[in-house]
Amino acid sequence: MRHSTIRSGRRELVLGAIGSVGTALLPRAAFAADPVVYGVSGPFSGDRAAYGAVWKKGMGMAVSEINAAGGIKGRLLELVYQDTQSDPKQSVPVAQKFVDDPKIVAELGDFASAASMAASPIYERGKLVQFGFTNSDPKFTKGGQYMWSTAPTMQMDAALMAEIVFRQLGKEAAVFYQASDWGATSQKVFVDKFKALGGKVVALENYLLTDKDFHSILAKARQAKPQVLVLFSYYTDGALLLQQAQDVGLGGRILAATSCYSNKFLELGGNAVDGTVMSVLFFPDDPRPAIQAFVSKYRKQYGEDPDQYGARAYDAVKILAWATEHGGPSREGIQKALASGATIPSLLFGSFKFDAERRVAQYDEALITVKGGKFVYLT
Repeated sequence: MRHSTIRSGRRELVLGAIGSVGTALLPRAAFAADPVVYGVSGPFSGDRAAYGAVWKKGMGMAVSEINAAGGIKGRLLELVYQDTQSDPKQSVPVAQKFVDDPKIVAELGDFASAASMAASPIYERGKLVQFGFTNSDPKFTKGGQYMWSTAPTMQMDAALMAEIVFRQLGKEAAVFYQASDWGATSQKVFVDKFKALGGKVVALENYLLTDKDFHSILAKARQAKPQVLVLFSYYTDGALLLQQAQDVGLGGRILAATSCYSNKFLELGGNAVDGTVMSVLFFPDDPRPAIQAFVSKYRKQYGEDPDQYGARAYDAVKILAWATEHGGPSREGIQKALASGATIPSLLFGSFKFDAERRVAQYDEALITVKGGKFVYLT
């Protein structure tokens, strides 16, 4: 199947409750007495709970595979979850709880960069790796030597989106963005890049994540007759925006941020989200054998296709497990292994190493679209 693939790297374009998952498939007696424990800070309730639910599926699968293969140096791997709703006010006390628990040797999360960065000083002081695998704010990894991320930065993502719109979708765009640090920064990068390419932003509207009625800003944008609607949204607000765009007769091609790549976006948006284009790190139709093996196992276990966030969560656990195996099951050992690893295995990136900013320097993305209520390659 023909599909669009783009390579990104330094903005380069070539085209509440605690619980644990991962019960060992081998008898617990087969493992050393003390498990290896990672903490997970994320949104397991509230408006972003669907992301957390997918995280648990991907992470649970990774833990089960690791334990079935003998664990980490003969020790069972366990995860401890804390629900923060991805709220900075909640992520900070969770960070302190994790740091104060000597059993926890690494942390995964939080979902939003703002929630992670609020907690970063605590993790840095506690010398506990904070693996923010969805944290796109470039300031996140500047918070200390213990902050790591496999997420593209918002600057890279937004600049790439501008290229996609200008090259493939249209020269006049209406931009809708969350009034958050992520939304404000992303839209500015997009607008600057789009204008530099020769595009025109005919409408620029922000909104609060708590807003439910977007008819007024959509009607205002309709007067500008944009060729393309650009969304810096999550799956909840993105789906609602597009439903209400139909209400007011606002049409055009649609490009959404990768945060809308969720089955919930399809469920909530119905036919209003058909035609939406996204660039994604992971897509289940990717023919690479490692991806197809992962997709097959995920489908068998959960009865559905994994989305990008399930794959990212799975990959993050596997990367930390590799670091624990090679650096030892200690906080500083994991940090040193991530820093020195030259061939770290990854579902998403193949064999890679982290750059000086503790991020992945170069990666491939695929262009997908929504067609008939499903995500498919953009051909």
